[in-house]
Amino acid sequence: MTFGENLTLVLGANGTTGSRVASRLAARGVPTRLGSRSGQPPFDWADERTWPAVLQGVSATYVVYYPDLVAPEALDRVRGFTSLAARSGVERLVLLSGRGEKAAEQAEQVVMAAGLAWTVVRSAFFAQNFSEKGFEDFIRGGAVALPAPETSEPFVDAEDVADVAVAALTEDGHSGTIYEVTGPRLLPFSDAVAEIAAATGRPITYERISAGEFVAGLGRLGLPEEDAHVFAEIFETVLDGRNAHLADGVQRALGRPPRDFADYAAAAAATGVWAAVART
Repeated sequence: MTFGENLTLVLGANGTTGSRVASRLAARGVPTRLGSRSGQPPFDWADERTWPAVLQGVSATYVVYYPDLVAPEALDRVRGFTSLAARSGVERLVLLSGRGEKAAEQAEQVVMAAGLAWTVVRSAFFAQNFSEKGFEDFIRGGAVALPAPETSEPFVDAEDVADVAVAALTEDGHSGTIYEVTGPRLLPFSDAVAEIAAATGRPITYERISAGEFVAGLGRLGLPEEDAHVFAEIFETVLDGRNAHLADGVQRALGRPPRDFADYAAAAAATGVWAAVART
């Protein structure tokens, strides 16, 4: 972490995309401040007293709201933070948003109205939710149970999301743009699990369950209840078919096609994250 002028602030720096954005910026030698509750200075969306210090000397910010922009308090907090960012001298905001989420689109409008250069990265469901958000425990046990409707989703690789965000943070030509980022294929959740099974070389079953059963199951695995409820709401709303189409945000931002889910599954399987565990 660097304290000085012309910093890039990465909120959610320990999260799925924030950690990837931070590592990419570090590799480019971009002076970066990590925005998290464990950072120095610490940042907490729920504590406005932590906001001024992390914005000092910052010229660009990657805005990720935790746990998700569908949370009821998110809009007011994003509005307050972006207003403070503008007053603090920030010049560029890159917002991680979600496809088909009314609350996320309201947050987008807040960022667009802040009077700063802005870019929105409007993302499909992360492929990495299967390996980094609690779903990996289902896969290790050989049985995945989700409240997913019978629809398809263009799962996007978080590596692509991070690449788009870094481009928007560090390059010219992305201001005033909404990049809707998806993978290159539509997959039902059952097919996604089947591709993960193929990558691991062992059978993994898939079952559709209720949202309540899902929340309880994630709780038993140690995921905070707040996060589990956010996932459940996403399954019940934006995974109803409204997002069952592809978008070209990765191609437009980076000049290359997005990564395929099968490639993600193969790479994740190679790390051992889905190594089988005995059922009890």
